Amino acid sequence: MNESANAVSVRGLKMSFGDHQIYDGLDLEVRRGETLTVAGASGTGKSVLLKLIIGLYKPDAGAIFVDGEDVVPLDEQALRSMRRKVGMLFQGSALFDSMNVGDNVAYGLYEHYEWPPEKIAARVAECLEWVGLPGAQAMAPADLSGGMKKRVGLARALAPGPSTILYDEPTTGLDPFNTRRINELIVGLNDRLHVTSIVITHDLEAAFAVSDRIALLDERRIVLVSDIESARRAPPPRLAAFMRGEESPK
Repeated sequence: MNESANAVSVRGLKMSFGDHQIYDGLDLEVRRGETLTVAGASGTGKSVLLKLIIGLYKPDAGAIFVDGEDVVPLDEQALRSMRRKVGMLFQGSALFDSMNVGDNVAYGLYEHYEWPPEKIAARVAECLEWVGLPGAQAMAPADLSGGMKKRVGLARALAPGPSTILYDEPTTGLDPFNTRRINELIVGLNDRLHVTSIVITHDLEAAFAVSDRIALLDERRIVLVSDIESARRAPPPRLAAFMRGEESPK
């Protein structure tokens, strides 16, 4: 199989934390340029999947291809290079409290590139403009609302120019206005930058708003993948049960 045909391919993934098995043969393909949402009940390992893709965890078995390269055997130096291709918005935004907004957004640029200060400043300003926070460079993270922190975290993920963006529960804890704003940003950035996006969420309204396809994680593997229009019109039984908050039919 030509793994480079997809932005991300996961093959035969197995993962345990102690005696708790997270995955048992998980497979997933993410097409270039699409937004795919991974949904599932709490504790099924949705966020762990993103951390495996960017190499923060190593699986017990299996392969994870990013742009055709298996990231599982990579050492830390090779992983740093790979992470230029993959940006991540963490669930809690993960901003550095000791840095202002501008330095937070610039963090990945200093890590990956040897750019002059004026080029870094221009890129920071561009990314903050994209997320609707022009001129916010001097603000401290402590002075930001929850929605603003998410947007700064997204600007930081975008700054190195990734081809794939990972969103870990991007609307958790936000009010309806900011939830809608983040969803619109995900769609707008995909249109503007032609990136691939993987979204982890328990918010099915958000999934329907931003996604091309939805995958359901259950029983330690991906049990179905559906295009979003089919999921709206006639969801498969497992997905329909999940949407109703019921136990998944076997």
